Amino acid sequence: MSSLSAFRERYLVRFWSPLPALVALGVASAYYFAITGTFWAVTGEFTRWGGHVLAWFGAQPEQWSYFKLLGLNGTPLDRVDGVMIIGMLLGALCTALWANNVSLRWPTSRRRLLQGLVGGIIAGFGARLAMGCNLAAFFTGIPMFSLHAWAFMLATVAGAWVGVKICLLPWLRTPLRVGTQASALFADPEATRRRAGLQARIGVGVALVAVAFAAWRFDASLVLGMAVLFGLLFGGLIERAQICFTSAARDLWTTGRTRAAYGILLGMTVACVGTFGAIALGASPKIFWMGPNAIIGGVLFGIGIVVAGGCETGWMYRAMEGQVHFWVVGVGNVIGGTLVAVYWDALGSTLALPYPKVNLLERFGPTSGLMLTFAGLAVAMLLVHLNAKRFQPKRSSLDEPGTRSLA
Repeated sequence: MSSLSAFRERYLVRFWSPLPALVALGVASAYYFAITGTFWAVTGEFTRWGGHVLAWFGAQPEQWSYFKLLGLNGTPLDRVDGVMIIGMLLGALCTALWANNVSLRWPTSRRRLLQGLVGGIIAGFGARLAMGCNLAAFFTGIPMFSLHAWAFMLATVAGAWVGVKICLLPWLRTPLRVGTQASALFADPEATRRRAGLQARIGVGVALVAVAFAAWRFDASLVLGMAVLFGLLFGGLIERAQICFTSAARDLWTTGRTRAAYGILLGMTVACVGTFGAIALGASPKIFWMGPNAIIGGVLFGIGIVVAGGCETGWMYRAMEGQVHFWVVGVGNVIGGTLVAVYWDALGSTLALPYPKVNLLERFGPTSGLMLTFAGLAVAMLLVHLNAKRFQPKRSSLDEPGTRSLA
């Protein structure tokens, strides 16, 4: 095998380990905040997309309280979150193409499409009620030292447990069927080689489009151009390492696997350091209300992502790989977030706005707030470890000292 082929096989075809990828995402998210002044987040922008769609049908969402709070100026091409998300989708598509991993894939059961839509709506609703998803109210929310993100994280884990129980109901269990698409697709080595070459060339074309898009946004402003580049990085990393927060939360209750959970917690730990430095240099953290909205939203989000089968980051890269189920999950996310905007006057006035925005750095002081956050993440790692031990097979009494082997 040539050195070029070996490089492609190792770095472009094989999936990457999620733990170092999540640490890299933590570092990148801190730099993203320092450069753009906002956090890595997606559901707020998805909700804006829902607002634009409603405007096409004669609604005036720019006059709604929620969009006055969130902002609905311009188009996705004019907003940092908008161009970053476009960059994420392009980055995930590029890496999936280079890995020969793009193909149209339907779920084995049509029921999964409905389940994806309903779960996506629940997750999107919960995310925007809490003012963030697994990113803004979790992975980048905790490094912002916002107390509401801790409530959201714990509530999401609890919601995932409920989601697991729901998915175990007989009418939601999907019969296991061995798919024929993949086996037929790769049965002919020569056809697979030609397909890989075609996808690699298309991937190069997509990369050139992404670079041109970034250059165009750089011409408008430095921040927009950098947001595109960070989006490409985020999208490429989550696709190559198959980063999905749903599996991390679900595994806590089903298999006890810890790699993704440890990676998420370590990623947040390194993000805390970079975010703390950016705040010390004058950047303003994003702090949201520590109210029932964070808890209710977290529980709904946890339920929704498990029922749907994927979170925001998860459905984005899987959609770029051609998995139709996750296109439906994405539509559900937009619908759910937009429903919060429609009913925000009632929801916000009772569940969010009356409650304080608690910044741990201000409440306890910069050093104590940082140390308290580190301590919380350490405790979370310990709990993940202790939870995993529940799934380890117990040693048989036959292996205990003093017992006679029957073998």
